[in-house]
Amino acid sequence: MTTAAKAFTAVRDFLIEHRDDYQAAYEGFQWPELEEFNWALDWFDPLARGNHQPALWIVEQDGSERKLSFDEMARRSDQVANWLRSLGVMRGDRIVLMLGNQVELWESILAAMKLGAVIIPAAPLLGEIDLRDRIDRGNARHVIAAAAEAAKFDGVPGGYTRIAVGDQSLRSRENVTRS
Repeated sequence: MTTAAKAFTAVRDFLIEHRDDYQAAYEGFQWPELEEFNWALDWFDPLARGNHQPALWIVEQDGSERKLSFDEMARRSDQVANWLRSLGVMRGDRIVLMLGNQVELWESILAAMKLGAVIIPAAPLLGEIDLRDRIDRGNARHVIAAAAEAAKFDGVPGGYTRIAVGDQSLRSRENVTRS
């Protein structure tokens, strides 16, 4: 465990220890001074590797379920992070993330954290005007959206990478130019 992860764990443990004593938690809490800390890489991954306990359990309206262990989430988010990096996602890049409560949402969140990218959440109910606002004001360089929602970005100009998430695979329509 890295020094930063140890400091994060100590602060977390302090808050858990004082969860029933607000005054003590308030008075004794101090954010650790970390030069560098990546929660997904420094804390989540080391604890997740080899841990086959459920980390994610999604139950759909039709009763179908998907379960992934901590180990699976760490490995799968590594794959997504490497793939996103190959598409040009870099530290500090902003990603509009428009997915429902699905496995790919959580994999993408962890992957973005591992890369140091910034997530701009977007509900699938948003329309073109709101999406244009998020792209413009957020200075987004990438969009990850459910394939069923991807067409909403057709009228949103910009030089951002478009990634449509289908049932089982990620597909990319890269570098759409600003019109």
